[in-house]
Amino acid sequence: MRLDESQSDEVEDRRGEQGGGFGGGGFGLPLGGGGLGIGTIVVLGLIGWALGIDPRVLIGGAEIFSGGGRHVEQPMQPPGGQARRTSKPSDDIGRFVSITIGNINAVWTDIFRQDGRTYRKPVLVLYQGQTDAACGGAAQSAMGPFYCPQDQKIYLDTSFFREIESRFRGCEGKACEFSQAYVIAHEVGHHVQNSPEILPKVQRQQQGMDRTRANQLQVQVELQADCLSGVWARHENDRLQREGKPSLVEPGDVEAALRTASAIGDDTLQRKATGRVVPDSFTHGSSEQRQRWFTTGYRDGTVAACNTFRSANL
Repeated sequence: MRLDESQSDEVEDRRGEQGGGFGGGGFGLPLGGGGLGIGTIVVLGLIGWALGIDPRVLIGGAEIFSGGGRHVEQPMQPPGGQARRTSKPSDDIGRFVSITIGNINAVWTDIFRQDGRTYRKPVLVLYQGQTDAACGGAAQSAMGPFYCPQDQKIYLDTSFFREIESRFRGCEGKACEFSQAYVIAHEVGHHVQNSPEILPKVQRQQQGMDRTRANQLQVQVELQADCLSGVWARHENDRLQREGKPSLVEPGDVEAALRTASAIGDDTLQRKATGRVVPDSFTHGSSEQRQRWFTTGYRDGTVAACNTFRSANL
């Protein structure tokens, strides 16, 4: 993968902060009804390594962003009570993330402009271990990357990138760069969904649904984000080619992204965790679905092609 070496200012690097922890009463996942058994929570914890919008969706099901009246902790303040500032990280992985999010934001700014709309860039929070977040009170590395609609920030512990290679075996070597960019693009896809009010609409619909139907709707949200990540890759690839520059996508990159999508599909994760697959509990889609929708976005390069909510073949 080749990216222009232009870093983004929309990165909040918290990796050097001291005194992390969850503060207050700790990180509380909202549990439904009479609570979940420990076995179920363990399984959902493993599935939580998949890409997601908000960690609470894994256990909260139909009540994903609002908390459904449950207690949602307020974010902690940084040491000294000072507001955090965005910056340009200087280490290799920090620079890679900064360049990638800057590139993705530039593409979506252009797409929105062509549609007569203004794109508001999300902030990407880099952290290590745990940090505070507007969704659920805290972000923790075991949750994997997620987008929080409340503060319009993407939370990423870069240890997840190592997990893609070592635990999920979704890629290896330099090919992992495009898989890592796919992870970030997926989360930005959720931010794009938040702009035309797709996420709030889904949230409202889920309030009156049972868990199975709410999960099915959530799968549509996730697959659309996969498709939107493909749209980004296609647009950036085309732009570089028009300018006579080397393509973003190099041989093997798309295959690596597809392997990553396959490795973090709900069916693959459930099979590894329990030896069986329960489609009604899917929140992100099967391996085949995730690969197919990323490919759709990359092939067609249009937002219209990503309408998972009206697709006859999800």
